[in-house]
Amino acid sequence: MKLSDFIGEATEYDKKEMLEERKPKSWLKSVSAFANGIGGALFFGVSNDEVLVGLDDAKGVSEKISEAIKTKMDPAPQVILNIHAEDGKEFVLLRVPSGQETPYYYTGDGNRIAYVRIGNESVPASAVDLKRLVLRGSNTSFDSLSTRYSFESLAFTKLRSVYRMRTGTELTDSDFISFELVDENNMLTNAGMLLADESPMRHSRLFCTRWYGLNKASGIIEALDDKEYSGSLVSLLQNGTEFVKNNTKKRWKKVGNGRVEMPEYPEQAVHEVIVNALIHRDYMEIGSEVHIDIFDNRMEVYSPGGMFDGSIVQELDMDNVASKRRNPVIADIFSRMHFMDRRGSGFKKIKADYRHAVNYRPEVEPIFRSTPKSFFATLYNLNYKVPIEKVLIDPKKVAVDGEKVLIASENLLIEAAIDSLNANKNTKENAKKLFAYMSFDGVFGRNDIIGIVNISITAAGNLINKLKEAGVIEAVIGQGKGKYKFTEQKK
Repeated sequence: MKLSDFIGEATEYDKKEMLEERKPKSWLKSVSAFANGIGGALFFGVSNDEVLVGLDDAKGVSEKISEAIKTKMDPAPQVILNIHAEDGKEFVLLRVPSGQETPYYYTGDGNRIAYVRIGNESVPASAVDLKRLVLRGSNTSFDSLSTRYSFESLAFTKLRSVYRMRTGTELTDSDFISFELVDENNMLTNAGMLLADESPMRHSRLFCTRWYGLNKASGIIEALDDKEYSGSLVSLLQNGTEFVKNNTKKRWKKVGNGRVEMPEYPEQAVHEVIVNALIHRDYMEIGSEVHIDIFDNRMEVYSPGGMFDGSIVQELDMDNVASKRRNPVIADIFSRMHFMDRRGSGFKKIKADYRHAVNYRPEVEPIFRSTPKSFFATLYNLNYKVPIEKVLIDPKKVAVDGEKVLIASENLLIEAAIDSLNANKNTKENAKKLFAYMSFDGVFGRNDIIGIVNISITAAGNLINKLKEAGVIEAVIGQGKGKYKFTEQKK
C-alpha cells in the first residue's frame, strides 16, 4: 500500500505534519469526530499540502498518541495504530472506527466537547447532534421515545382504517403496545404521535408544488399547483402520491390488440421515494419539512436529514447500499401495511423501476444526493421532449426491449386475456400493473400484490381469483403457500 494513494482515495481523513503534544485538541477533535461519525483516519508525518515528510520517531509518536487518547477522551474509543514505512520515511496511521458508545468527548484542558465531522472539518456538536449521539450510544431511536401525550388523547382513525384495508385485520389497542406506538405507561411514543390523525408534531408536514417550467423562478407563472399537508404519516403518503398523480400525465397508444402505457414517472418509483422521504427523515430537525417539487422535466423530493450512518450517498455504490433505518418503529408499521419492504435498499428498487420503463435511457437515471443534514432524490420525466412516434416505431426498441414495452406477442396475448376478464375496469388495470412489474418470471402472492398495486388485501385476493379463473396465472410449487406466476397464453 502506498500512503499517497490511500490519502487520495480516503474521504474521511485528517493529516498532521507532526504530533502536537502541547495542543492535543488539534488532532483529538478529529478522533472524537470520527468515532462519533462513520469513522476515519489520521496520518502523522504528512503536511497540509499532502507532502510525505515523515516522522523522526514514529514509535514514540505512536505511544504518545495512545496515551493521549486514554487520558483525554471519554469514553476512550477503539483505535488502530500502525507504523508505515515508505520511501525511507516512517509515518503513523491512526484509524478510528465508528464507535458504538457515543458521544465521544475530548476532555483535555478542562473542556468536555464532542465533535462531529462536517465536510473535511471537525466541529463541536450542536445540541441536536448531541441528542442524536446519545440516542445512538444508548441503542435507542427517536421514534421509540415516549411523549407527554396519552394514547386516549389522540385519534387513529386513518391508521386503523388503512391497516384493516391493507392487512385484512383490525389494529387493536394491544397492537399499539406491541408495535411500540404506545409505551408501558399508556403514553404515545414519537412514532405513535406521528401516526395520529392530528399529529401534534407540527413540523411533520409535506409541501407539494407543481412549478411552471424548469425551475422555481421561471419569470412567468411561479406555480401551477401548490399544496401543504399535515396529519398522520399515512395521510401524508396518500396525499403526496395523489398530488403527483394529479400533476403528471400518462401517455398510451393502441398497439395491435393491446396498448403501451408510458407514465412520466414509474408509479412504484414515486411511491418508494415518498415513503423513504417520510419514514427516514430526521424528525429532530425542527423548522424543515419534506418537499415534493415537480418541474417539466423532473421531480425533486427533499427530506430533512442525511444518511442515517453519516455517509454521503453520492460517494457510495448505489446498487449495494445497506438498508439502515433511522426510525425503525415507523418503518415496521409501514412494512406491516405493505407500504415498503422489510429488506433491501430502496435505491435499487427505484432504479430498477426506471430501467423497466418504456422510455428509459441512461440520461434519465434517478439521482440521489445527500449532505449531513439533507437528502435529495431526483426522478426524471421519462416523456420529456420524447416524441411518442419515435419510441413506438423504433424496431430495435421493439425487438430488444419487448418485455419493457409490452409489444412482444406473448405480452399482447396476456393483455388480451386480461381485457377479457369478467371484472371491472380497475381490476383489469391492476392486473396489467402486476404483469408489467412481474412479467413471466416473477413469483408473487397476495402480500406482493398489495405492495405492488397498492390495493386492499380483499381486492388482492379477488384479483388472484379472477386471474386463476381465466387461466392467466398458475400456482407455483415449492415457494410457499399461495404463490403464483403468469402463464404464456396460446394464440
